[in-house]
Amino acid sequence: MERLLTWRDLSACPAGCGTGQALRTARDEIVHFHSARSVDLHLTHRAIQRFHYDLGGSSAIRMVPGSCWVTVHLDCDTDVDLLLSLVSVALKAHQNRPPSAPPPPYGCNFHRVTVLPRDAAAGR
Repeated sequence: MERLLTWRDLSACPAGCGTGQALRTARDEIVHFHSARSVDLHLTHRAIQRFHYDLGGSSAIRMVPGSCWVTVHLDCDTDVDLLLSLVSVALKAHQNRPPSAPPPPYGCNFHRVTVLPRDAAAGR
């Protein structure tokens, strides 16, 4: 979160879901930090569709069908780098969203995603 707060388009606020801290643009909440390791990112439906196969191939990403948010599990430095890249994608996606577009039908994925530690998930 500290690294993202240096980005001029983002500012801190309480998460709209009521749990944790968020980063937002002038228009939209983009990132919810629910814990030190669980982050929800508002990518938009269009961005998720565009990167669906790439997102689904990452062990750090969890998606909920119909949600315009993805959950990123921060387990290592590579996951943080992935989050930073995806925040950049989210900022671009929100800039391209028409101002008259309705708000997303769902809030973030908090309590809708269970993230297992990678070593436990690999043992299945």
